[in-house]
Amino acid sequence: MGAASVGYPFGITSHCHGKFGAFPHKAGFFGSNFPLHVEFPGHKLYPSSVFSPASKEFASRICSLPDDDEWFLEEVLTPILDSVENPIHLKNLSVERHLNTYLCVLTLQFPTSLLIAERSVQELKQLSDEIRSELSSIMLRTRKSFRASLAVVELTIAIHRVFHAPLDKIIWDVVEQTYAHKILTGRRGLVHTARRNNGFSSPSSRPESKYDPFGPGHGCSSISAGLGMAVARDIKGKRERIVSVISNGTTMAGQVYEAMGNAGYLDSNMVVILNDSRHSLHPKTEEGPKTAISALSSTLSKLQSSKSFRRFREAAKGVTKRIGGGMHELAAKVDEYARGMVGPPGSTLFEELGLYYIGPVDGHNVEDLICVLQEVASLNSMGPVLVHVLTEENREVENNPKSGVQGLSNSDDLPSKIHHRTYSDCFVEALVMEAEEDKDIVTVHAGMHMETAFQLFRERFPDKFFDVGMAEQHAVTFSAGLACGGLKPFCIIPSAFLQRAYDQVVHDVDRQRIPVRFVITSAGLVGSDGPMQCGAFDITFMSCLPNMIVMAPSDEDELANMVATAAYIDDRPVCFRYPRGAIVGMDHSVCSGTPIEIGKGKILAEGKDVALLGYGSMVQNCLKARSLLSTLGIDVTVADARFCKPLDVKLLRQLCRNHSYLITVEEGSIGGFGSHVAQFICLDGQLDGNIKWRPIVLPDNYIEHASPNEQLAIAGLTGHHIAATALTLLGRIRDALQLMC
Repeated sequence: MGAASVGYPFGITSHCHGKFGAFPHKAGFFGSNFPLHVEFPGHKLYPSSVFSPASKEFASRICSLPDDDEWFLEEVLTPILDSVENPIHLKNLSVERHLNTYLCVLTLQFPTSLLIAERSVQELKQLSDEIRSELSSIMLRTRKSFRASLAVVELTIAIHRVFHAPLDKIIWDVVEQTYAHKILTGRRGLVHTARRNNGFSSPSSRPESKYDPFGPGHGCSSISAGLGMAVARDIKGKRERIVSVISNGTTMAGQVYEAMGNAGYLDSNMVVILNDSRHSLHPKTEEGPKTAISALSSTLSKLQSSKSFRRFREAAKGVTKRIGGGMHELAAKVDEYARGMVGPPGSTLFEELGLYYIGPVDGHNVEDLICVLQEVASLNSMGPVLVHVLTEENREVENNPKSGVQGLSNSDDLPSKIHHRTYSDCFVEALVMEAEEDKDIVTVHAGMHMETAFQLFRERFPDKFFDVGMAEQHAVTFSAGLACGGLKPFCIIPSAFLQRAYDQVVHDVDRQRIPVRFVITSAGLVGSDGPMQCGAFDITFMSCLPNMIVMAPSDEDELANMVATAAYIDDRPVCFRYPRGAIVGMDHSVCSGTPIEIGKGKILAEGKDVALLGYGSMVQNCLKARSLLSTLGIDVTVADARFCKPLDVKLLRQLCRNHSYLITVEEGSIGGFGSHVAQFICLDGQLDGNIKWRPIVLPDNYIEHASPNEQLAIAGLTGHHIAATALTLLGRIRDALQLMC
């Protein structure tokens, strides 16, 4: 061990870590007291206060892998990441650049100080690589893509390095960007449990952590929420800083611009960071020039964010205001256009909305990011500022080639299970067949991500496929316009995303009886995506509309039939839903569908004791329940409703007349199919007789992420649960309990 002591009159404490010879070393800088102390121990890497006793031995530490014997990757050492248990530790990782001057002077007497200075500027970069290695390792293990989080590693570090969460509020717009944030805020050991039953929450969650001030939904909410927090701060006389991080994907949504416009009007202090991964919805535009980072643009970004530039700009505005005669407006335009000339295309849009634009900034240069954010954070009366950051989702782990995960950031590189045909595959094939015959069929797709199955239609009919991204409201009204123009639009939106466009569904489509065909994907429970993308409510909110036809297929054949049915309806809107996941039949080839009589269900199996009336995918579980009950001597009828609106009243009367017990089953919330059945049989007098009716629906709470089978069990929608409900109705409580054991 060696030690050197020199003093300097600054009260700064910091730690720098690196290699000295073959041994890890520690460098401690302790301010106002002589001396400056540098140690190079051979066995301890960090202060003992940082680690638990079990983690002090560096050589035996396996850093990025959880205690799980299913892990098979090579050990990945993450010494710097191990020292960061929360953002406070992150702030002490690197010596500030202004200390390097003193270190260079000290080099004349102590050459090891030069090594420490060089090392200090690399620590945050090494931390970035370690986090990227950690996420990539977990990505291999869980087969979940963390590409968006891999892109914002340096940005996340810079944000937490500059701002003081949880006092300052950091609000993320989309879930996919938050995993590095979770690692740095005390949840590192839980990241590998994301999207599992009883695992940690995938999105930011207010109950989960004090570092999550707001839970994102499907994106585009962070500026609105951040502005609300900023205004509340101003009213209460507080001083915390508000940072909202958005992505270029969420900029397709109108709420982002509504929030920006209001932020510009209110002029409250807040920082908006646009993470631009340079994605585009349309391949044609990707071939064009992209915004690039150069030494000039980097320097200009730092200049734009500097105090002196902002003060000069404000002073110039004050002078032109006093001169009058339109000079103020002219100067503002000159300033805006001058800044637009050095900024990327579209930068003046943010200025017009009232946000001071800074950028573009290299999102993988942590030093530049910290420099710009520090300047922004130091301004007291800045109003809303937008920092434009360019990132790459396919960013490689540069300094850790032994991690075994270098360059792995694309979900296509992940190990995958054998592909089973999904409902989306069958839907697209059926729609292509219809489009071959009917040249008026077009498709409009909206949502965060487009399933690969839809590429088939896009490739076959490139001029009839419109992907509008996260602009669901626009997608609905755009589809209405297409229908008014004589086309037959199939508007494809996941159930959870259709909620965002409900006003347009009501006023722009249903009220005007415009024949838009809504294809509601990911209906019902969605497994590891949990409540955020769960399609629990579409049956309820679509079936209450006066002009809407509402239907759901029980299998892939019925799906093809409903595609054909929707294609020929031209006097009112129609919707049908299908679940995420594999189809009922194995390797089933879809044939051209046959239109179904509107409001016509069918009986699949006849019995005399209990009638099970299933809607959509739950028909299959009704058939499973029938099989279980038959072994107990109970004769069961299973019927496929097919339509929630209009109901097959003839089928309902038949079931009530021939059975003493009726059970309706749906993978939707209270107020859906079962409620429509209850409304009819009550008003029709069926409940005045001997029939006993029981509904099975999703419980009145959000079901957290788990496997699809686990979620169905939690919801009480498995074949066993349906059979147990029938046994309870029959008074066979003991058999019901034994069935559930």
